[in-house]
Amino acid sequence: MRRRRWPGAALAPYLLVLPGWLWLAAFFVAPVLVMVSLSLQTGDFIEGFRQTFHFGTYADVVRAYHVQLLRSLLYGAVATVCCAVIAYPVAYWIAFRGGRHKSAYLFAVLLPFFVSFVIRTQSWNVVLADNGVLLGPLKRLGVLPGDFHVLATPYAVIGGLAYNFLPFMVLPVYVALERLDPRLTEAAADLYAGRVQGFLRVVLPLSLPGVFAGVLLTFVPASADYVNASILGGPSATMVGNVIQTEYFTNLDYPGAAALSFVLMAALLLAVFGYARALGTRDVLEAAAR
Repeated sequence: MRRRRWPGAALAPYLLVLPGWLWLAAFFVAPVLVMVSLSLQTGDFIEGFRQTFHFGTYADVVRAYHVQLLRSLLYGAVATVCCAVIAYPVAYWIAFRGGRHKSAYLFAVLLPFFVSFVIRTQSWNVVLADNGVLLGPLKRLGVLPGDFHVLATPYAVIGGLAYNFLPFMVLPVYVALERLDPRLTEAAADLYAGRVQGFLRVVLPLSLPGVFAGVLLTFVPASADYVNASILGGPSATMVGNVIQTEYFTNLDYPGAAALSFVLMAALLLAVFGYARALGTRDVLEAAAR
């Protein structure tokens, strides 16, 4: 006896995905359209803004803030590389050496996330102060010169970015390594592959999907961040996120801030597409499907 099919079964997949699409439309598509409209307006806060389709705003903000834009992409890229170099060995160790305490180690990685992002960054401002708990004793012992400082430098900003976004790299790499079938490494050893060769030819290629996801999750928010540059950086380390904040909340130049936001978004998309093309998304997807 054939079971009768529920009349709405064909619509079930669409109904399941509908909340997600509504959420995306309400909190991404609609704000983007509003910002597009705002970026093409002219006027001021007192007289009001009106739609004039002034595309010249984009050229103006690029001409005025291209240094901060390039600096943000550079800081984000360097911080992402630092996260990858630190996170991969950590994720590898947890996946293959963590044993029954894997959950505890992952919880330790995520533990800083239980503290506010701003407070975490501000704590480094205390630690790295010129006469703080770290540099103060070293200066008094003569290890460091008296005028040595870390705050208000690019190193402090990049270090803060790497610290704050490190878990975004650890977790996807760990998931990719955790999915790896241990019989593959055993087969590589049976075929007389050494540990280094087995890692380079088996483990690393199969973990590329996790590295790819980790780079995306780290590079995009790190490049657009403004908290680290505000707290740990100085005038020479200003990022484009700080410029957008100032244009919007201080100068009340809403069209300029919206246009600069879209320029940043376009630059990040180009960087991501370039990275995906260089890494080879086809190879990544094939590795993820194995």
